[in-house]
Amino acid sequence: MGSRIKVLVVDDSAVVRQAISEILSGEPDIEVIGAAQDPYAAAKKMAVEAPDVIILDIEMPRMDGLTFLEKLMVQHPLPVIICSSLAQDGSEAALRALQLGAVEVIAKPRLGTRQFIEESRIILCDKVRAAAKARLRRKMRLLEGGPKLTADAVLAAPRGGGCIETTEKVIVVGASTGGTEALRVFLEAMPRDCPGIVVVQHMPERFTSSFASRLDHLCSISVKEAANGDSVIPGRALIAPGNLHILLKRSGTRYHVELRDGPLVSRHRPSVDVLFRSAARYAGRNAVGVIMTGMGDDGAKGMLELRQAGARTLAQDEESCVVFGMPKEAIRMGGVERVAPLQELPLLALSMCTDKAAAAAAA
Repeated sequence: MGSRIKVLVVDDSAVVRQAISEILSGEPDIEVIGAAQDPYAAAKKMAVEAPDVIILDIEMPRMDGLTFLEKLMVQHPLPVIICSSLAQDGSEAALRALQLGAVEVIAKPRLGTRQFIEESRIILCDKVRAAAKARLRRKMRLLEGGPKLTADAVLAAPRGGGCIETTEKVIVVGASTGGTEALRVFLEAMPRDCPGIVVVQHMPERFTSSFASRLDHLCSISVKEAANGDSVIPGRALIAPGNLHILLKRSGTRYHVELRDGPLVSRHRPSVDVLFRSAARYAGRNAVGVIMTGMGDDGAKGMLELRQAGARTLAQDEESCVVFGMPKEAIRMGGVERVAPLQELPLLALSMCTDKAAAAAAA
């Protein structure tokens, strides 16, 4: 393995700085090179040794995290993960951080059960690895510690046999690092009569509501955080809530979503693999699967299951990805029918929904 990922933690709370440092220092591929109580102290440490990744709070004295982030992106761009209690409330400040160039937003670690602490460790360490990958795309693959469950933990694999015939189409989308802006581009291009869309974007709990609201104001279609039992209807996109798996279900010819708790699948909750598997099982050839920018392989197995069920499948190309991890793994496994730049994905997905002849030939 190559050199370790150098991380600088910037937070005004000594307790939080220590907690994050202890979590990261336990990983063989991550090194905490320093901790600072505010951006001014961080700048002094960066002058001595440049980090690969910065973990940054928003609320701090002397200079807030957003101001520091904005200056950093102009003067010395580095991968930044926002780690803030504001993320737990899905604040506008956290959304603003993504617009300014932060690669991830996560909630601050807090006390809880042993399972919660372990899941927080997995999520935090994986976000650091993803951030480092965003900057060093050609870097060798890093170790990924901790258990990694498949979609079997939530939903059994689809069995043979077709679904009840219906002409209703549905688009399922999965994204992670860099996905917030990729999804904005994708959903803004969707017309009001587009097929129903279900999205998994790896995000903290309570953050997806603000994200969906922001997209709803920007897009022609309706965008909302999914609630259990919501119908999947034309002209609307449902965003999986943070910390809950989302499944596509069908009753007769009506599609709806089901939200479930459960273990991390492919190291995530919600998991793209869970959504894609459910779409393979309940929509089959009526589905179009789209996998976008993100680190790791969540969605790769589900994409293959979609294609094996007769669905059409698309992946974002490497050039337009912030991190070409999830699409790369889906392509490697043979689940991707076509690879295209982000700007082309909306029209391609729509054409796949209407191209019945091609869909039949691909099945």
